[in-house]
Amino acid sequence: MEHHFSISTPAASRTSRVRGFTLVETLIVIALTVLVGGALTSMIFYFYRNNDYVLQEGAAVQSASQGLEVAVKDLREASYGDDGAYPIANAATSTITFYADVYGTGDIEEVQYYLSGTTLYQAVTTAAGSPPSYAGQSTSTSTIATYVRNASSTPIFQYYDDTGALLSYPVNVASIASIMTTLQIDVDPSRSPSLYSLVESATLRNL
Repeated sequence: MEHHFSISTPAASRTSRVRGFTLVETLIVIALTVLVGGALTSMIFYFYRNNDYVLQEGAAVQSASQGLEVAVKDLREASYGDDGAYPIANAATSTITFYADVYGTGDIEEVQYYLSGTTLYQAVTTAAGSPPSYAGQSTSTSTIATYVRNASSTPIFQYYDDTGALLSYPVNVASIASIMTTLQIDVDPSRSPSLYSLVESATLRNL
């Protein structure tokens, strides 16, 4: 009696189980790939956008800090003008006019710090003529700080008498003994981080 055996090899079994992707599976793979790629692109864009903002904010704060140091140094050296004017000519919340040797030449310049929009400027005028006069002379203007966002409740300039008492506005310039300067910097108020405050004080040495 003859016996016939059918032998199924492992290779043949594997071959019988192999099949290609269906159209639905292919579409799912494509959709997932697009979603993942889109998410990665958004993350990369978000990272670079925020990193650029942080760098811009840092640069604005550093520039304002350097400008504030210049302003405080000038204020400390407030002196009688070359025309005999009192060291402080005008004192308000966001502007101050005084006299100081800002160039280190021995001449006393008229110096004004004032806010225009969100930029704090320094304007310097050198006296000329005999007797010396600041009127009608050319003025050199430079930027001290940008993106200044001081609210009305936070004056840029605050003034104190020789007892340390805060002077109210309008300020009697003859009572000023020291000045506190506050700059609040924010490149974009609608985004974090919030305001960055820089505060410096200057005691008037020559009064």
